[in-house]
Amino acid sequence: SVLSPALPWLLPSLLVTMLMLPGPGAAAAPSAAALCAPDQPPGQWLAPTAAAPRLLPAAELLGWMAEAQAVLLGERHDSAEDHRWQLQVLAQLHARRPALALGLEMFPRRLQPVLDDWVAGRLSEAEFLRRSEWDQVWGFDARLYLPLFHFARMNRLPMLALNVERGVVAQVGRRGFDALDETAREGVGRPAAPPPAYRQMLAQIFQSHPGPGDAAGASSAPAPDPQALERFIGAQAFWDRAMAEVIAAQLAREPARLVVGILGGGHVRDGHGVAHQLRDLGVQRIGALLTWERAESCQALGETLADGLHLIDPPRDDAPPRLGIAMAPDAQGVRMSAVTPGSLAEKTGLRAGD
Repeated sequence: SVLSPALPWLLPSLLVTMLMLPGPGAAAAPSAAALCAPDQPPGQWLAPTAAAPRLLPAAELLGWMAEAQAVLLGERHDSAEDHRWQLQVLAQLHARRPALALGLEMFPRRLQPVLDDWVAGRLSEAEFLRRSEWDQVWGFDARLYLPLFHFARMNRLPMLALNVERGVVAQVGRRGFDALDETAREGVGRPAAPPPAYRQMLAQIFQSHPGPGDAAGASSAPAPDPQALERFIGAQAFWDRAMAEVIAAQLAREPARLVVGILGGGHVRDGHGVAHQLRDLGVQRIGALLTWERAESCQALGETLADGLHLIDPPRDDAPPRLGIAMAPDAQGVRMSAVTPGSLAEKTGLRAGD
């Protein structure tokens, strides 16, 4: 199948498309190896099937996405190419579905009035960044995100603050969901139980986190505390739930409006994160799109990774130097879940799990 389980409502359209594919005797489709070869031109969409990734016509894929209730665009936060791609997809979805809202992981819920003022044209760019506490609540180079914000403002599209305060997620990781009252949780409800595959992935991340004085993955490291592991998994599910609730609330207010979510890829991949929580909240028509660097191996693809992958080839000098880390909640607060190869963090000796 070229569609993940998130898109069952598109099956009739897909069957029509499949009937229009070339039959025997037509030119052979590119092989999996060819699709991921370094000389494969970027700008194409792939259906992420591990055995044989297939090219997807952009018009069909984006037409399907425009029929969804929510479309999640996963990103690497410090990738300028990912944000250029997000803007391109956002513009194409807006052309097909003008009633659109933009959900943003970058902002905690308390900053929603600031986003409203920006969209209404009441703030300058500098005022928006200052009042939204950009350097404190997010910190990545604002130039990566400003084209998205300006697109929303230019077209008067609602911008939604999807997140909660970082400290709330950390508290769930340290103390557990039941230890926090509704106010301390910023009103976020109990998450749906994470899928087994998501639990397994999160457990692998948790187990790679070294204890004091231990190297990551060292055989002498003690077995992980089961309760700490459960709190860690619970914190990630809570984080996903928080963002899903804002999207679901927007859809409840305006069912005809498409919500496009700008999120870290970890919240999008395989439908385990925000999409899983959305389905529990009654939102069923969910699309998920990601980028894929053309130099990456197709062996890492899986059928449920996303509904479409956009092949990219970022310029080597794409962005200003960044620390190059991704953070995730931890039982003790936060930890580095990934370190970008060649980044300042890697050069100074930091590694995933620290």
